[in-house]
Amino acid sequence: KFPTARIKRIMQADEEVGKVAQQTPIAVGKALELFMVALVTRSADVARQRNSKRVSAAMLKQVVEADDQWDFLRDIVGKIEAGEE
Repeated sequence: KFPTARIKRIMQADEEVGKVAQQTPIAVGKALELFMVALVTRSADVARQRNSKRVSAAMLKQVVEADDQWDFLRDIVGKIEAGEE
């Protein structure tokens, strides 16, 4: 679970965001939770395929680059070197 007060503070840091309804940070927190579960689950699958007990940054990168669903993260994972384990 992600702290709703922090989510609300981050949202209101943007000058274009006015008042935030009480339920909005809760919904964003749930969406963030589901996003993290999907990304980490797929990364864990890669770790299992490699017979590894740990998920590395390179495994996260592999997941992001393998699926267009994660294309918005490609700039971030592009900074990770391919052999980094």
